[in-house]
Amino acid sequence: MLVLGGSGFIGRQAAAALLERGHEVAIGTRFPARLERRLPQALRGCERPEVHFERLLERDEWLVLLAGFDAVVNAVGILRERRGESYDRVHHLAPAALGAACALAGRRLVHVSALGLHATARSAFIRSKIAGEHGVASSGSDYCIVRPSLLDGPGGFGARWLRAMARLPIHFVPADARGKIAAMHVRDLGAAIALLCENERSRGVREAELGGVHLLTMAQYLAALRRRVSARPALLIPVPAWLARFASHACDLLHFSPFSFGHLELMRRDNAPRANLLPRLLERPLAVVVDACPKVVEPPAIALGRPAL
Repeated sequence: MLVLGGSGFIGRQAAAALLERGHEVAIGTRFPARLERRLPQALRGCERPEVHFERLLERDEWLVLLAGFDAVVNAVGILRERRGESYDRVHHLAPAALGAACALAGRRLVHVSALGLHATARSAFIRSKIAGEHGVASSGSDYCIVRPSLLDGPGGFGARWLRAMARLPIHFVPADARGKIAAMHVRDLGAAIALLCENERSRGVREAELGGVHLLTMAQYLAALRRRVSARPALLIPVPAWLARFASHACDLLHFSPFSFGHLELMRRDNAPRANLLPRLLERPLAVVVDACPKVVEPPAIALGRPAL
């Protein structure tokens, strides 16, 4: 199994789950020599092929890399553009080329995307994610697009920030952040990805929307996180939409915090599975990220099947 982005928040969990299930795992990374300290002990013996994802924009460039692997997990993503790493290259062109190579080579492809994407978004981040999904879906490969909700767990950049914000006595939340999230633990996502790589029952699944136990707004989620560290509720201050947008663009410009214009747009809509495949995949209780709060609604579950795009 080849895990692209295997040193990242999601990739590490997917690689660990695959290894635990008895697979040989290789971790694709741009800088293999720097990877030792970022990997948990269990993954340090894995092969580490050098992969510059943002440069592999043609099908044939992927074919040599795919030799010897049965399945590929693409957990590569960028929050903000950097030199040589544009949204279009990383989220769209490279995944589309990878999908085409997997189709030609007969490889299974599990592509990690996100929930809440919508075609009317003004965010280049969101639009590139949608384009990447379309590229994978039209590649002709044996693919599955995985769309998780908000993730919690050790080592997550966004998860650390949200927990730090929850400890504050005042919570500043965009006034129009009314969308519901179904926060899930990243270990559950890693286990689901491993099953989607190998499980015959999931071979026909082309889209897997995954989420946790409870549906909450961002304000409710922060309040639930705070209840774990303090008996005193925080003061909630809604931030006007114009000011939240200005702050998101400022964070993007300064590369500060996980708050971005793309995430602001996602918070305005539900970021929860329409039908949650996670319980059926794992066949065990889901990890509870936060405790229930009043008027919590649980997302519906779905049986494994062959959903259409």
